[in-house]
Order: sequence, then C-alpha cells, then structure tokens
Amino acid sequence: MAYQIEDSAASGLLPLVELLTSGSGEDGQDDGRNPLAEALAVLLNAAMRIERERHLGAAPFERSPSRDGRANGFKERTLSTRLGRVAVSVPQVRDSSEPFRPKSLEAALLSEKALKVALAEMYVQGVSTRRVSAVLEALCGTPVSSATVSRAAQELDATLSTWRERPLGVVPFVQLDALWCKVRRSGLVQDAAVLVASGVREDGKRTILGVSVSVGEQEVHWRAFLESLVARGLRGVRLITSDDHAGLGAARRAVFGGVAWQRCQFHLQQNAQAHVPKESMKGEVAARIRAIFAAPELASAQHLLRSAVEEYRASASKLSAWLEEAIPEGLTVFSLPEPCRRLLRTSNGLERVNKELRRRFRVVGSFVSEASCLRLASAVLMEISDEWETGKVYLAVPKQQT
Repeated sequence: MAYQIEDSAASGLLPLVELLTSGSGEDGQDDGRNPLAEALAVLLNAAMRIERERHLGAAPFERSPSRDGRANGFKERTLSTRLGRVAVSVPQVRDSSEPFRPKSLEAALLSEKALKVALAEMYVQGVSTRRVSAVLEALCGTPVSSATVSRAAQELDATLSTWRERPLGVVPFVQLDALWCKVRRSGLVQDAAVLVASGVREDGKRTILGVSVSVGEQEVHWRAFLESLVARGLRGVRLITSDDHAGLGAARRAVFGGVAWQRCQFHLQQNAQAHVPKESMKGEVAARIRAIFAAPELASAQHLLRSAVEEYRASASKLSAWLEEAIPEGLTVFSLPEPCRRLLRTSNGLERVNKELRRRFRVVGSFVSEASCLRLASAVLMEISDEWETGKVYLAVPKQQT
C-alpha cells in the first residue's frame, strides 16, 4: 500500500515540475541565492527518487519478488532552466529489464532543449550576440554576457558537427526524404534541398542518421549524402523506404544496389490520381489501391493488382499500365512480418520530422547561407533523434533469414 501512495505522489509532482520550469525566474535574491531554483532542485530530486522506486517495484532496502533491478546511486547534473542553473541528482538503475528515464527530469529538460534550439534560430538569423544575451537573460533569469553567447554558439556548432559525423552501425531499415527551404546566394534568394535520412536500429529504436543541405535533389547530391552515411559506418541495411524521385533512385541504386526498396505507399496513392481519366473514378481507384496494400499476404495483393489492371485495361489504359508498373514497387514490404509492414510501408514517420523542420524554417524565412540552414536543421534533428533513442522501442526487428 505504501508503494501505491508513493506512485501517486510522483504523478502529482510532475505538474509542479512543469510549472516551476516554465516560471519567469524573477524571484532571485541579491545574496546570490535563488529560492525557486533551489525549490525546483528539491522537488525534482524527490520526484525522481519516487519514480525510481516505482520503476524498481520496491522501496529502498525492501525485499520484493516483483523487484526489477537495483538502485545504483546518483549522477550529478546541472540543468539550464528559466529559473537559472539547477543542480540535481539523477537516480541510476542497474540490472533492470527496461532503461530508467525519469519523466520529471524530461519535463525540466524541455527548457534546456528549447534554449538550444532558440539559440540556433537566433544565430542563423544573424541576431547580434548582445541581443541574444538579452533574450537568454530574460529566459534564464540570470545575466548572460555576449562573450558567453559567442562561446555557446561555437560550442553549438562543434556539438552539431560531432553529432552529424558520429559513427553509425547496423541499421536494418532506412527512410529517405527531402524538403525545400529558401537560402540567399550571391544576393539572390534561391531554393535549397534539405536531405534527411532516418532509420531503425537493431534494438528497434529509431534514429536520425544524417542531414545535408544542397542546391537540389539531383543524383550527385543524393549520392554524396548516401556515401557519407556509408563512410560513417552505416551497414546491414535490409530495406530502404522513400518516394520515387529520379535523382534519389539513381543514387540509391549506385550506393545500395543490392538493398531492397519499398516505394512509399502513401505517395503511390497520391501519384495514382494523376492517371485516373475521370473525376468520378478517383474514389473507386483509391479504394482498390488501399485494398491491395491492406492484403494479408503478397499473393493476395498480387491477385488484387492483376484484377485491377485487367479491369481498367479497356476503360483507362494509361491507369492500367501505370498500376502494372508502379504498384509492385510498393509491395516489397510484404517480405516482412505484418507488424513491420505497417511502420515501414511509407515514409510518413520522416514526413512528420520534416513537418517540424518546416515549422522551424518558417520562423527564419530565408537563410543567410546553406551553413546556417544546416545549423538549425541539425539542432532540431539532434533533439528528435535523442528523444527517439532514449524512448520506447519503435518495432521488433525480425531476424534476417539466411
């Protein structure tokens, strides 16, 4: 019963953590103490200890048959929040079946992540270090000098560069996509392509593999990007999911020629509408394609496809020819177990990432250079990748059949 009370207490502390973390930081005292920051540290430490007990299924020194792991001391960490710098003791766990990540700490880290991306956004827009320091002082509640901002910007670039160049490893499933932004070149605002790759590792967790900014989506740019992933150690790729783009396709075949390709089913359904001769047929054709993709096995999907091809051969010959050529490219995923198909049949997961990038890009408008675009994209993607890698398992990666 005592354990259940502590569990409820932890849940009740989370809103207080979020409230304190989003405070204005105006209550700091002239003696150098910050009572609100100190209160947040006490609250966070208490909440995390309770969360650890809930995770382990036992209180300190309690013998319990349901215990999952053991307490393993604390790790000191300093957070930058709107209340100022907060020193906390993060509980550690060993011999547990699941990783331990306190939710109360995640709530506090939201401010730290927001500051990092905010700094990147201000930096890429050419905001002076003096103005940036004023904004950060308002956010953190403590003085921030221009020199500190300059050092932080340099450290940010170094951190982002290290992240982009980090070694990769075995990543069975890869998704590729691109989005466009505006960049100034020689005094003119022009389009630039942001190439993004994500993947699912052997442990079933997602990760952002890399990002690159180029003048377009031609083969030469995609090929250089994919070769950079291989140079960083990417291997063991079993399936690549992407849209059908000429430049990407040529680069993919050149760098990953022996790897199976899954054409994004969502984009296939959209592309099909351009080949439907009558408006009244669009709903029917969309339903036929959905039925093919939703088939329980490959043989059933191929049977439904042949039926559709034959039915439209006379009334919509161009649609019939397109279905026969394009739809099989979206059936590669049938070689995997059904749970994997639902998550790997489209590039929608990466599309959602690109949606967040577009939201950040709208704040900037047009970038002063490709490097500034890469800086902001890297800052956003690094945070997303960190959340994925420390979060829940995305899918159970099946063993490769020999």
